Formats: sequence, structure tokens, C-alpha cells
Amino acid sequence: MKKVFVFAVVVVAVVAMEVAPTAEGVTCSPVELSPCLGAITSSSPPTTACCQKLREQMQCLCGYLQNPSFKNYVNSPGSRRVASSCGVPFPICLSK
Repeated sequence: MKKVFVFAVVVVAVVAMEVAPTAEGVTCSPVELSPCLGAITSSSPPTTACCQKLREQMQCLCGYLQNPSFKNYVNSPGSRRVASSCGVPFPICLSK
């Protein structure tokens, strides 16, 4: 439960700084991935809503991986498992 609370606090604290539109009109906001939180932090399978949001946010994942506030969550085994279950390829990102 502590991990979930810490994650939620980090997301809320950084969202104001990280919300950014992309070229395709998707707004990169980690809050959009909240339907995936349960699947990432447990062994439960991702929901349809989680997979849909993950596909929508796919182009934002490198930005999340480059952000020290999100990197450990996005790069966690649970996140990789959820991405794989949803059929979303885990990104290979170039450093900025």
C-alpha cells in the first residue's frame, strides 16, 4: 500500500510539470495510466481500459522513462509485464 501511495503522490506532484501535448495530439500525462496501477503493483491482469490507455500513451513512454520521478515505475517488472500483456512493445529510447 505504501508503494501505491508514494506513486500517487509522485504522479500528482509531477503531473503539473509533465503534461505536454505531442505532435499527434495526445497529451502525455502519467495520470492517464492510472487504470494500470493495480495490474502494475500486483499480479492481476491489466484491464481493457488499462491497455487502451497504455496504447494511447505509448508515444509518451520514453519521456516517462527519462523522468527520474517515473523511471523506476515505468521500467519496473510489473510495468513490463502489463505492456507485454497489452501487446504494447516496450520502448527503446534514445537519451536526450
